[in-house]
Amino acid sequence: MSEPRLYRPGRTLLGPDIPFRRNRLLQLSAAVFSLNWIFMGIWPVQRSLWLVENLLVVVLAVVLVWTYRAFRFSNQSYLFIMLFLVLHTYATHYSYATTPIDDWLKTTFHTKRSYYDRFVHFAFGLLWIYPIGELYVRLAGRRGAWPYIVPVAIAMGLSAVFEIIEAAGALLTGQGQNDGEFVGMQGDVFDTQKDMFANLAGALLAVGLLAWRRRRKQEEPQLAAFALPRK
Repeated sequence: MSEPRLYRPGRTLLGPDIPFRRNRLLQLSAAVFSLNWIFMGIWPVQRSLWLVENLLVVVLAVVLVWTYRAFRFSNQSYLFIMLFLVLHTYATHYSYATTPIDDWLKTTFHTKRSYYDRFVHFAFGLLWIYPIGELYVRLAGRRGAWPYIVPVAIAMGLSAVFEIIEAAGALLTGQGQNDGEFVGMQGDVFDTQKDMFANLAGALLAVGLLAWRRRRKQEEPQLAAFALPRK
């Protein structure tokens, strides 16, 4: 059964669907991420925490490499995934709550908590909508509003799963069980809900931009969001 032509990876803005050995942009993205990951793995603030927070990164990288021949994302999707992982690995080096960015915010704007972790939740929704949407469209072949609704729902579900895993890991390690520092709450009992709302805000912004882009590119449907063809 041939793949539905609802998404055309060979006509993407950032490069054609070509093998990795000839895809210079993808090679550059992989090299940048690999160097960043290695550099951020040198003397992290908490080695044990760094290992836990990078486990999913390693699993994701293995899955993307393993499935590359069977399912090849567009260069846009790989670029968005790489950008998110760079943001995440930067934070894992400093254990999220002690990043230089947070130190600067506290000094300059007298903030009382670290906000970089919430920005990463926002970035997850913003940057992962396109890869999730591409996967959904190319596998499910759905049209209309579904390529915009389903990716948001999946992003929210993944955010909830991450929060559950984070809480389970904190319980197993005994991190902050008796105070407001439990799983990085920093004294905010609604920290989990705010993190998930940040993810939702990023996801809604992403689908809004994609819908606007599709509307603007109606004369070039292959360049529109998810490249859905006209009926």
